[in-house]
Formats: sequence, C-alpha cells, structure tokens
Amino acid sequence: MRRVSLMSAVAMLAVSGVAFGQAPMSMPMGQAPAGSAPTATGPAAEVQRAYAGQMNNILKAAEKMPADQYQYKPTPEVRTFARVVNHVTEAQARSCGVANHTAPADMVKTPADTADKDAILAGLKASFAECDKAFAATTDANFTEMFTFGQGKRSRAGLTWGTVSHDNEQYATLAMYLRLKGLVPPSSEK
Repeated sequence: MRRVSLMSAVAMLAVSGVAFGQAPMSMPMGQAPAGSAPTATGPAAEVQRAYAGQMNNILKAAEKMPADQYQYKPTPEVRTFARVVNHVTEAQARSCGVANHTAPADMVKTPADTADKDAILAGLKASFAECDKAFAATTDANFTEMFTFGQGKRSRAGLTWGTVSHDNEQYATLAMYLRLKGLVPPSSEK
C-alpha cells in the first residue's frame, strides 16, 4: 500500500511538471505560446470554453444525422432523435432567455418534434444564438448575479453551468443514436 501511494505521488508530480525540475508539458491556463493572444482565465472563461465545445458537438451531431432518421428511436419507450434535439432547444431557450432577460413571449420557439430536419436545426441554432448572447455577457464580475427562474432563484453561474451540464447529457444521447445508425459522433471524429 505504501509503495502504491509513493508511486501515485511521483506520478502526480511528474504529470504536473514539478518532478525533477522539468517544465510542464502544456502551458498553464491563461498563458499562450509566444506570439499568440493570451487565453482568458477565471470562472466565466471556463464556462464559455465548455459551452463552445458542447455547442460544436451538438450542432455537428444534429447536422450529421440524415433527415430521414430524425424520427429514429432505438426502442419504443425512448425519445426520437428530433425530440432530443428539440429538448436541447427548449432548455437553452429557457435558461439563456432568463439570463438575457428575454420576455417569455419573445423566447425561441421550438418546432414540433415531427417537423423536418431543417426546421428542427433552425430552432436549435436560434437557441444557440440566444445562449451565445448569455455566455458572451458572462463575466467573473457578474457570475453571482441572481435571476428568477421558475419559482426560485438561480445564479448566472448556475444557469450557465447548468446549460453546459444539460447539453453534455443530451449530447451523450445524440452520440449514442448516431452510433446506433453506424455514424461516428463529432467528438470521436479524427
């Protein structure tokens, strides 16, 4: 047990670049290679990067699924691919709309689950446009700003990280549906 603990400690030091005076293998967060723009740091920058990654994966997954497979569902008890995409649209429209102080009547409208791929993609892209505004407006200074959300209150941190977390969960479903159709999910492409 003692040997395992010692080996774990040495491995952690080596990975962190501290062992034997070696430089870390990658640049510390917030430092960019010479000649490039610095990378933003802090809680707002972290959530913005996570959101950008999820947006990329979800949009690519929605575009990759053939139009004739949008009503696909692996078993009768689960949602169709279109329903999962529309669920992302609904959730993003709501949480990002709240963060943007968008009036309920002006929030992004979700198309019917039976709509064609183009209509469903348009709704998804509109919800990402709403979230683009919310995430761009997020700063370290306003990360604790509170919003009325349903019957309770949520912080900007809670709304933004909640959106990223929810998008990640839904992307897992979209990726599984793509795999079941013999397609490679965007996050697994080379």
